[in-house]
Amino acid sequence: MNDLQVRPDRDTGAAPPVTRPRRKSLFREYSEAIIIAVLLALFIRQFAVQAFTIPSGSMMDTLLIGDYILVNKFLFGAEIPLTERHLPGLRDPRHGDIVVFKYPNDEARDFIKRIVAVGGDTIQVRDNRVLLNGQPIDEPYVRPGSFTGPSSAQCSYAYGCDPLKVPAGAYFVMGDNRDNSQDSRYWGFVRRDKIRGKAFLIYWSWNGEGHWLRWQRLGKYLP
Repeated sequence: MNDLQVRPDRDTGAAPPVTRPRRKSLFREYSEAIIIAVLLALFIRQFAVQAFTIPSGSMMDTLLIGDYILVNKFLFGAEIPLTERHLPGLRDPRHGDIVVFKYPNDEARDFIKRIVAVGGDTIQVRDNRVLLNGQPIDEPYVRPGSFTGPSSAQCSYAYGCDPLKVPAGAYFVMGDNRDNSQDSRYWGFVRRDKIRGKAFLIYWSWNGEGHWLRWQRLGKYLP
């Protein structure tokens, strides 16, 4: 009698068993979501938009103590981490831009001021006026009564008493609250590679002394 070898019937049409993928644990799902969110936030902060708080009154009344602002970093070209280089930007900083930059005397600190003159301009600050290329400029943003500049007879500024040409790749910046602002009049120019971005929006504003929210300032655009 011949031995018979039993083989699987391949013609029965029976479906193969289904193997279900192993489901991730709840901890792993939350961990991955948190890591992705953190990396995305860091990317946005480094290369796109960063939030800053206004700690002083040097930009009053445009910016008040307790304003929280957003700064556009990709407009001028975001900083490449651990280098002094920037990515290509959409445009260069220009007159009237409110910019955040590394304070020349202590680069660990960030300052915010308004650009008054750019490379190639000649600037002079005398008799309560700013002369740009020999002509007085209209500055409606300057806080009323805050600019009692030096007369033609005397001037204590380190920069700008006499006509001063701004070097290429540099900027002369000033605060809108002119008599309460440490700016280019005292420590000189801001280099292009030290500018971190342009302020463009007040997203929150809190009066620390009165402990109340400044509703009218929320969402205010900064041109």
